[in-house]
Amino acid sequence: MAHAVSGWWLTWLFVLPAPPHPVIPAADLSQQISTASTEASGTGNVKFMLNGALTIGTMDGANEEMAEEARAKNLFIFGLRVEDIEALDQKGYNAQECYDCLPELRQAVDQISSSLFSPKEPHCFKDIVNMLMNQDRFKVFADYEAYVACQAHMDQLYQNPKEWTKKVIRNIACSCKFSSDRTIMEYARDIWGVEPSDLQIPPPSFPRG
Repeated sequence: MAHAVSGWWLTWLFVLPAPPHPVIPAADLSQQISTASTEASGTGNVKFMLNGALTIGTMDGANEEMAEEARAKNLFIFGLRVEDIEALDQKGYNAQECYDCLPELRQAVDQISSSLFSPKEPHCFKDIVNMLMNQDRFKVFADYEAYVACQAHMDQLYQNPKEWTKKVIRNIACSCKFSSDRTIMEYARDIWGVEPSDLQIPPPSFPRG
């Protein structure tokens, strides 16, 4: 049995098989927005890709490998690249500049720092705002404008199911590199130094005697 819950740009499909199997969620979109060079984007996005979700993300971690396999045009890639981050580090990242130049960002930060979202605890988000403005090693504001533009492009494409589905099919077709079979074979060969065996281990349900 399957139940779909749709929003204006995202659809969740909950597949409910017979017990005792778990609920399996599927998504149309996977957001992997770690700053380039931080390697914070792991393999969770690969699992989404294998199951037909498109990815919006930076050129970081596994996103880079996915873009190599499926081509970047079939993902929603945005934001600074590694060389841009290095140049920004040399220049010195200044969150205040981004805050001053982007009215939409400034409004969002001001709303967070005010008591708008926490009227009973006016200083609830003070530490978050302070971190973003003064101690943000991930340079979130530097990617903000590109992220918003990429989201707008993605929203527009989602209104065209045919073109969206083309990208989905290309992503699935190009994801074979990320199969667990290949990964385990490479680990066995290159790390553990073991060879495949034809030994067959009976399943737990098989009677033993």
